[in-house]
Amino acid sequence: MKDELKEEDLYPPVKEYFEALGYKVNGEVKACDITALKEEELIIIELKKNLTVSLLTQAVIRQRTADLVYIAIPKQKKFKINAKWKDSLHLLRRLELGLILVDIKKGLRTVEVALEPVPFDRNKSIQASKKKRKLLIKEIEGRKMDLNKGGSKGKKLVTAYREASILIATSLQQYGPLSTKELRELGSDNKKTTSILNQNYYGWFERVKKGVYKLTEKGLEDLQQYPELVEYYKAQINSKIAKADKIGDN
Repeated sequence: MKDELKEEDLYPPVKEYFEALGYKVNGEVKACDITALKEEELIIIELKKNLTVSLLTQAVIRQRTADLVYIAIPKQKKFKINAKWKDSLHLLRRLELGLILVDIKKGLRTVEVALEPVPFDRNKSIQASKKKRKLLIKEIEGRKMDLNKGGSKGKKLVTAYREASILIATSLQQYGPLSTKELRELGSDNKKTTSILNQNYYGWFERVKKGVYKLTEKGLEDLQQYPELVEYYKAQINSKIAKADKIGDN
């Protein structure tokens, strides 16, 4: 049975790494796992077997006294650069913490600095995510009702796209086959109507002839799952028709 890796096993390679850079390295100084001092620059390195909230808290507290703070953890045997890993790196960047990966296998010890502790530019980060922000706001503005419970998992979400599809389905349920022009006149989105009908993502629509669609049995059945939205859209449709009739009478 292999001996379990201990936090102290990370010390020698990390010590060697910083000594090679000209730092005076010491272990266990005033509750700090490792200190590295060169002239007036003080670096603190915390050793742990895994990234945890407790470790991050400890590292952030170390920033009160150190110029730079690193976290050193073992490099996983099946290391993968995936979404979870990238999110972890973003959090460390946000906290201005460095990350060192220590690989110990078959007597070989290697140190890899995965992330340097540099000042975080929040404005730059926001600019880089500008497109995601726009899409998020667009989705929020596209929803007419709040039908999803926050924190729920494994359930069908009522997205802005689904709501737009329900409006079309409600119109077809109420008036039978309609053209894309007629659907738009009843309130369907000017830009999305044709693509929603052509993609037919939910299997709710059937083309009768060019530019004219009807509701399928599946569409009629699925509409029953969204009574609040159906009633909301029926009222909206009836209001539009009433206004159109009033204008026509004048």
